[in-house]
Amino acid sequence: MNRIWSKGVSVLLVSILVGGSLSGCTDSSGNGNSGEAADGSYKLKILHNWNGSGGSDNGITPVEEVIKEKTGVTLDWEYTKGSETEKVNQIFATQDLPDIYTGPAWGGELDGIIKAAKERAARRYFRQIGDYPNLAKSIAEENVPPALYEKAINAYDGKKYLLLQNQPAQNEDGMDWLYGFYVRKDIADKVGIDPQSVVTKEAFYTFLKAIKDANLQENGQPVFPLGGFSNGWSVGIGNTMFNSGGSYVDKGDGTVEHNFFTKGYEEYTLFYRKLVEEGLMDPEAFAQTDPIAKEKINQGRIAILAAHYPAILDASKEYVTSHPGSDYIPVGPLERADVEPNRPADLGIQGNNVTAITKNCKGACVDAALKFLDYMASDEGFMLARYGVQGVHWDMKEGKPVANKEWFDKFTADQSGKVRKNEGITIGLESITGPDRINSVAGGDIWADQKRLDAMEQARKILRPNGIHVITAYNPGDVITKAPEWEMLKPSMDRMSDAWKEAIFAKSDEAALGIINELREQLRKTGYDQAMQFTNENLKGKDVVTVQMPN
Repeated sequence: MNRIWSKGVSVLLVSILVGGSLSGCTDSSGNGNSGEAADGSYKLKILHNWNGSGGSDNGITPVEEVIKEKTGVTLDWEYTKGSETEKVNQIFATQDLPDIYTGPAWGGELDGIIKAAKERAARRYFRQIGDYPNLAKSIAEENVPPALYEKAINAYDGKKYLLLQNQPAQNEDGMDWLYGFYVRKDIADKVGIDPQSVVTKEAFYTFLKAIKDANLQENGQPVFPLGGFSNGWSVGIGNTMFNSGGSYVDKGDGTVEHNFFTKGYEEYTLFYRKLVEEGLMDPEAFAQTDPIAKEKINQGRIAILAAHYPAILDASKEYVTSHPGSDYIPVGPLERADVEPNRPADLGIQGNNVTAITKNCKGACVDAALKFLDYMASDEGFMLARYGVQGVHWDMKEGKPVANKEWFDKFTADQSGKVRKNEGITIGLESITGPDRINSVAGGDIWADQKRLDAMEQARKILRPNGIHVITAYNPGDVITKAPEWEMLKPSMDRMSDAWKEAIFAKSDEAALGIINELREQLRKTGYDQAMQFTNENLKGKDVVTVQMPN
């Protein structure tokens, strides 16, 4: 599942040496090569591989001026507009490298970065990491989830090439993004259905059908009952109504298998095919860009949105301001298949970003990059990236950071988010600030307005009646990549998401299941059974992730 930058702040940062290229679907704010700049600073090219991210319209920002003063570094940003996995593959294929790569710490993006880190040519640049205490601390074994530590951090003969970032430094820093389905309150009222009465998958279907039957329109265009953001994010999160939510499920005999092979996966696929066939879901959900998705939301054309709540609050702010009462509010909580009703929400909160210094960066570039990254991972860098410049945007009062009212009002009034970016906040620096310390060190989000905090708290009360459980167990998805068959199997595994999308748009249920079964057969021919045997043998005696909710 792709995740746009605006949705997530739990960050996993990997610092590696990558062989790849930067071009195509990216938007660059830079204007030249890295190296010594005319003003005496050292300019670093940095790829922020998060779809939907972006920077300032006004050149170097006040925050970046402070970074230049502290580290002697200026930044030449490049932002991805499209698939993060495709971007990783692209930079490896073309060998057109940034100096620093930073991007998602999961799925194909992470696999691509790990593969690059294992290339011998990439290894020399991180010998100095021990000289940089903030970087060393961020990837200390006790600060990284065990399976991820084995897979990505300590996977290179004892040397460290990758940094993991935005993992919670303390329990109080763990971020629950409140993923779920959210409906516009005015539409729920119009069709006469209490969103909290929608608990089962049958009731969820009935809710969507009622919205469809109401024939709602905005400016002469139809309102889609269900929609999402770019590339379908995250319309498919209804999977937890059909299986336990983990990519791998408990078979009941002490072993696990991928949920793609389960009956629940078939039911999940056919449920969504029904939504497509009956016009209950935006047919362009998987093909649209982020700007197009947000345009639909701003036009009032999406009744129920699937995503995490901060992204929904941000995207709907303009429409809600001009249409009071149209706030998106939680649906459910929906039932979870194969899970006790009173079980806390199982959330993976282990960081979301990896960062790498690429082999394009040599000599003075390596020193500059490490100094810059270490500063950003310090408490001072953490506060600078999130709050802006102390004494300008915020100040310390009675030992706590407090927003400057002038800037608080400006940021709150700005519905585009550009005012913050032009000051240097939310331009990607948050991805490279080490473990998340937003509460334990930074005193909470000083820019969150009270209305937003109240909405988040209300959603939390509804969607988390039993609290949360932070997952610390081993993920089979990390172990299977070490199986001898993995290189042969991986292309088939990477097809699962596309096969599901093809299946839900198939002409019949039989055709949909045919697509799923065809890929199952292909998986078995390319070593799935042997790889799962390897995975299960290596997971014996360990706590394994089989129940999970999106986060």
